[in-house]
Amino acid sequence: MTEQDASTHATETPVMQASAPRPRSSVAFSARDLLNVAIFAVIYFVIVFAIAMLGIIGPLMMLLTLPLSAIAAGIPYMLFLTRVRHAGMVTLFGVVVGLLYLMMGHPWQSTLVTIALSLVGELILWAGQYRSKWAAIWAYTAFSGWFIGPWIPLFLDREAYLRTQGMEQMGAEYVAAFNEVVTVPAILGLWVATLVCGFLGAVLGTALLRKHFRKAGLA
Repeated sequence: MTEQDASTHATETPVMQASAPRPRSSVAFSARDLLNVAIFAVIYFVIVFAIAMLGIIGPLMMLLTLPLSAIAAGIPYMLFLTRVRHAGMVTLFGVVVGLLYLMMGHPWQSTLVTIALSLVGELILWAGQYRSKWAAIWAYTAFSGWFIGPWIPLFLDREAYLRTQGMEQMGAEYVAAFNEVVTVPAILGLWVATLVCGFLGAVLGTALLRKHFRKAGLA
């Protein structure tokens, strides 16, 4: 073993070694775990929020930001998964992301959807014993389904949605175009595209972070 190899080995935690068992049932969060969740949740939030801002260009662009966000945010999410050491971290990530968007004005239904799908992702990772690359990819694909959450109020009462303060601030012309373009079939179609792009984003993130996945025993 070279001096450099010895140094690298010494900096790896036991969990990061492919031969080390991952404590699947433990939910004890260390300060490092909480820091990783907070950092990557904020990075994920900022990327998705920045892309969503393109929606001010027009209603069609607003819809297109959904699949674009799923692809772009796949890279930090997959990097976060290489830091996941035990059950609960992925769920906590979803809770933090959901609460951040709730503070930004997303409906409470969206927060519940985000948390529920983070639990689904947690179960997928658990089924893969937190060491499966494909479980990680499918976990992110499932989590990407939360993008349907902000549209729930529109599904429930379209007229009330169009009269919200946020929509009125966009102007009458924007609201008229929104009413014509953003139909329920269009939203559902783009949501399906978002799931597909979530899968592609996870695959892309895995490819770009292959070295990190290998170190975490996920490759």
